[in-house]
Amino acid sequence: MKTLFDPSSINSQVIKNRFLVAPMTRVSADLKGVPTMEMQEYYTAFAVGGFGGIITEGIYTDDHYARAYPNQPGLVHWTQVEAWKRITAKIRDQNALVIAQLMHAGSISQALAKTKAPSEIIPLGKKLGHYGGGDGPFPVPEAMGEDDIRQVINGFVSSAENALAAGFHGIELHAANGYLLDQFLTPYLNLRTDEYGGTMDNRFRVICEIIAGIRNQVPANFIVGLRISEGKVNNLAYRWEGGSKTAKALLHEIQKSPVDYLHIAAEHFGWEGECLYPDGSSLTGLAKEILDIPVIANGKMADLSLSQKLLDTEQADLFAIGKEALSNPDFVHKVANNMEIVPFDSRLLYPNPSLFSDQKYRKYLMHTTSLC
Repeated sequence: MKTLFDPSSINSQVIKNRFLVAPMTRVSADLKGVPTMEMQEYYTAFAVGGFGGIITEGIYTDDHYARAYPNQPGLVHWTQVEAWKRITAKIRDQNALVIAQLMHAGSISQALAKTKAPSEIIPLGKKLGHYGGGDGPFPVPEAMGEDDIRQVINGFVSSAENALAAGFHGIELHAANGYLLDQFLTPYLNLRTDEYGGTMDNRFRVICEIIAGIRNQVPANFIVGLRISEGKVNNLAYRWEGGSKTAKALLHEIQKSPVDYLHIAAEHFGWEGECLYPDGSSLTGLAKEILDIPVIANGKMADLSLSQKLLDTEQADLFAIGKEALSNPDFVHKVANNMEIVPFDSRLLYPNPSLFSDQKYRKYLMHTTSLC
């Protein structure tokens, strides 16, 4: 029987167990997007604590319109690459994989006064004030032209090359949670009538072109992963019209692209709240049926009975953990040795630990954590 502690692999890269740290927003780089020593200590703690792999917070991919938050790290300039090198070296020393999540904010940037997106549609909801950049409505984005789309693609490809240079084992394209690539996938945000809008294959096209561009520039064993979700940070309750039918259509497009894994985010309401369909199927299960690559499940996966169930029923291969990892960087060691898990505290979600006197939380959090 498969267990959560079995070695696994993505592409040709071996993972010592099935536990991954989920990507979570930190905004703890300096104002130039350069990772800090505090970030190095933070990420290293997960590797020391036994996690098989770490997927970083979202990293911006260009200096034009990609940045989502003030103090977000980048992989655009060599100073950023050099700082990431120090972090990846520490993680590699612990025999853990480290994957850079690459993202473009699109219309829901909180760092930019002017934004660009697939279509000129103001995002739902309001900014999250504790990330910086204010707490009012998002600006109305400018619809992207062909040159803008090419700029986005080039930014992702260049950042993937920089990730390789920085010592990452691979990258994850953030096409979830309402950011730019998810905006292209979402019908109510993508009203384009050109080759990037309308049908599912057209809406997936920009992701397909990014993947192809990255593959042309990195070694064969460099991991190229993809993250998707139904819900969005500014529209948590959103679900795909068509349910499992829409899921299958998207998965068949993903099947055509040379990605090494699919990561399905469900951090807001959990796997059972976001991945199950009325017909009894699940998004992760459909992915396992359609795709011949590892599937990462997310959403209350620290419930080991649930994660083991998904493993046993072939609905997932790897498990990304967020909240419990924040309160227990050594979660894997604790589980393996039947040690007590520190309960999650909501204070870990807020951006400025100086607001709290409890040094325990200041130690585990840098400046912010959102489960996005």
